[in-house]
Amino acid sequence: MEAVTSHAGALPSTSMTPTSPSPSSHGYLQFFWEYQENSVIVEHYNYTGKLQKDRYREGLKPEGIAFLVVCLLIVLENAVVLIAIWKNKKFHLPMYYLLGNLTLSDLLAGITYMANIIMSGPNTLKLTPLLWFLREGGVFITLAASIISLLAIAIERHVTMVTMRPYHGAKRGRMLALIGASWALAGFLGVLPILGWNCIHRLDQCSTVLPLYAKSYILCCVSVFSAVLLAIVVLYARVFRIVRTNTQRQRLGLSGSMRKGLARKSQKYIALLKTVTIVLGVFIACWLPLFLLLLLDFFCPTRSCNLLYKADYFLGVAMVNSLLNPIIYTLTSKDMRRAILRLLCRPCLMTRDGQVKKIGMPFLECSFSKTEVASQKLEGGLETTISSGNIITTPSPIKALYPKLFKS
Repeated sequence: MEAVTSHAGALPSTSMTPTSPSPSSHGYLQFFWEYQENSVIVEHYNYTGKLQKDRYREGLKPEGIAFLVVCLLIVLENAVVLIAIWKNKKFHLPMYYLLGNLTLSDLLAGITYMANIIMSGPNTLKLTPLLWFLREGGVFITLAASIISLLAIAIERHVTMVTMRPYHGAKRGRMLALIGASWALAGFLGVLPILGWNCIHRLDQCSTVLPLYAKSYILCCVSVFSAVLLAIVVLYARVFRIVRTNTQRQRLGLSGSMRKGLARKSQKYIALLKTVTIVLGVFIACWLPLFLLLLLDFFCPTRSCNLLYKADYFLGVAMVNSLLNPIIYTLTSKDMRRAILRLLCRPCLMTRDGQVKKIGMPFLECSFSKTEVASQKLEGGLETTISSGNIITTPSPIKALYPKLFKS
């Protein structure tokens, strides 16, 4: 407290300390020099009332250890999915590039969450403002990357269904450019506070949840994220309507065999759309409480809302999203489930001579998706993978994976 008082009292007498970034080079140097002063952290946390809590005097609590375990699982799960996508050529398609990008953002989110937890508590007061901005900025960047990845997937699905033009290898560069642009935008949004959009020396504008962030920046981020999520919902609603309308129109003038082919394609489109829609729904369910808390932070005066001091639990709920996404991929996609099982436990499923064990058959052939089961029945032993307009007809899953079993 004494350090805070002396620091605050010295500010008026120091003529060279600006209240906002100065356009002069000397002003910028002074401005960024303050990012190295630890007393700024103590000042802001004391102003918002956070230093009244025992959290900044005690070590890592049991819930913090539990969150670290969750973060470790997030990293491991998403790493497995990324490796499965990379090793399986069937997933080397534009749609899976975007799903891989979403998985990468979840993996990095687990790492940033872990760093955030380790650097929190008593360690927070040991940080410089620069390290604090990097700690919190990492979370914002991975969050923005996840949301923008979901938007990119929705745009890709919508364009494919409207134009009905498949993506070819020549257009992979565009998809990679889209992924790069999403990370560039996410990075820009995350570094805005360190570039000056913060509340250093403007304590009355500070957030309670994130004491060095300006409330206006928090509101801007929540508004942008909400607008992106709304756009995603609108795009998926249009895609579902297009699929339903086209299917109903084409069924009227087709023969029996052509109807089955159309039904097979429609079922595959719907299955993939359902997977991504579930991912979107889980994202909203996990992050909505934290978004609402940040909105409360904007409208609530400093030290007036005790709920704002429980933000760690809201972040914990948000973390669950990155944990659930790989599970959703596995349960809703037979191809992904098969690739992951082969990667994790091939000896558990196969013998040394290449035969599939009895215990492996149910795992390789089972499906948790009713749409996928119906599609497989229509195919009559063939599997059609439709992604971004690409249609690839391959033998049945077991034959494709283990051809030795079916040699005459």
